[in-house]
Amino acid sequence: MKIVVVGSGGRLGAALTRTYCQKFDLIAFDRSNLDLSSSQQIRRKLHPLDFDILVNAAAFTNVDLSETEREQAFQVNAEAPKILAEICSEKKAKLIHFSTDYVFDGEKRKPYTEEDPAKPISVYGESKRAGEINVLALKDRHLVIRVSWVFGPERPSFVDAMIKRAREAEQIDAVSDKLSTPTYTGDIVDMLPRFFELDVEGGVLHFANAGECSWQEYAQHALDCCHSSGVPLKARKVWAMKLSDMKNWVAKRPVYSVLSTAKYQALTGTTARPWRDAVADYIDRSYSRK
Repeated sequence: MKIVVVGSGGRLGAALTRTYCQKFDLIAFDRSNLDLSSSQQIRRKLHPLDFDILVNAAAFTNVDLSETEREQAFQVNAEAPKILAEICSEKKAKLIHFSTDYVFDGEKRKPYTEEDPAKPISVYGESKRAGEINVLALKDRHLVIRVSWVFGPERPSFVDAMIKRAREAEQIDAVSDKLSTPTYTGDIVDMLPRFFELDVEGGVLHFANAGECSWQEYAQHALDCCHSSGVPLKARKVWAMKLSDMKNWVAKRPVYSVLSTAKYQALTGTTARPWRDAVADYIDRSYSRK
């Protein structure tokens, strides 16, 4: 099977590239060799290629910067996926496009299903939703996969920032009134090949590790794992702070954006492992053995 990965320099794209290069005939593009803000370049570089699957893990992900760089956010997050979908359809190939929990407004208080209406409250969320619509508009075999709070070894994320702070200071804090679910890149990499051939009704699928938590709970569990594994940290407790305390944030964030994975479970007969187990695995692999 021939696969193209777009966004191979990012956290998820790098994980996909590292693993799939050993299993598939793979071509990877990062920001240096494919500019998603250039529609002409996308067509010029991808049209000559022969492939079965194109995985788009690239995005303009700076939530706050998107508020002032709206045109760039929409070009990368909305227009580029449209072009990728068109190219894939022309080649009878399948596009797997990654999206985000930020397409929801956070007003719901139970996990969002694929059928829940998307109501983004930020430019970033709007641009990602526009990308979803553009991909799904072709009514082909293309698939949009929404994920949340992605973490992994290829690029630092929230959990790494909290461990870094805990190494440097005895007291750290994190937001306690915003809920979602961490999603480990290693688990995304493992589950994705199931959908290379499997078609998904509606073209949208949610995937995240099981359970839900606040950033405070997420960070506290990471610190607990570090201490249990003998990773030296100064801080032991993560103190609570409110979302309203984040005065430097420009864009609105959904307060609750837990993704239901019931559809994934029904399609595969498997359940994503709990987020606590995934975080413990990551700490063991990335910190304990160093």
